[in-house]
Amino acid sequence: MQALQNFKTYFFRGLAALLPTILTVWVFVQFYFFIQQNVSSHINRGMVRILVYSTPHYPHVTQDDLSGYVKKNFPFVSDEPQMFEEKINDLAVKRAARIEKAEEFWVQGKGQIAGFLIAFILIVFVGAFLASFAGKTIWRIFERAFMKAPVVKKIYPHIKQVTDFFLSKQKLAFNGVVAVEYPRKGTWSVAMVTGTGLKRISDTQNKEFLTLFVPTSPTPFTGYVIMVPKDEVIEMGMSVEEALRFTISGGVISPSIFQSYAEKSNTTQLKSE
Repeated sequence: MQALQNFKTYFFRGLAALLPTILTVWVFVQFYFFIQQNVSSHINRGMVRILVYSTPHYPHVTQDDLSGYVKKNFPFVSDEPQMFEEKINDLAVKRAARIEKAEEFWVQGKGQIAGFLIAFILIVFVGAFLASFAGKTIWRIFERAFMKAPVVKKIYPHIKQVTDFFLSKQKLAFNGVVAVEYPRKGTWSVAMVTGTGLKRISDTQNKEFLTLFVPTSPTPFTGYVIMVPKDEVIEMGMSVEEALRFTISGGVISPSIFQSYAEKSNTTQLKSE
């Protein structure tokens, strides 16, 4: 019984140690496969056609290669020697056979990594171009025209909001984390302070107000903007990152969990030293 208990303990301890690394590698591998299947393969196919059309003898195809290509793609001429010979000597057929042979290496073989690298370099060049004044102007014009499309204008702004939230280099403009009774009295929500309340409301109520952003779970890039009196909020003493993790996880990951995990990690590190 003790051996079974030890096995169970060691198994879950090993799983807890290895799972973050395995999941991280899995995410990167899936990202690579997604780019490879949806972007790189198309780049490689385009590159193959450029190579074949611009060079008369790349890749080299033998007479046997041509015969096999014709038999596979034009089976109806296999029993007609004259038509079979015409197909083999047809320049368009030869070019198609060269494309197929080149794709065996560049699309299905080891050369497929080239499309991924080209896509990566293109993204860098696009980023550099958009950093210039001309690039920003052209992109702004393109986005404005893109947003006028009937269906696109309903989808694009939301996708852009998500990507801007995760990829923007700008720091979140939050001045602290508080708890506020929202959406009703007795129900508390975590909110981020974005600034002071509107002056007209503060003057009318004769109180100091705060403007708060209440994120929704599990997508904190959407939420509600509310204004409440400053004396009706509670300072949480949390960082913005902790508040976002708390919201994304649906309340499962709280600052206390991170604190206990950090203490346990420090204790383990001290023992190992």
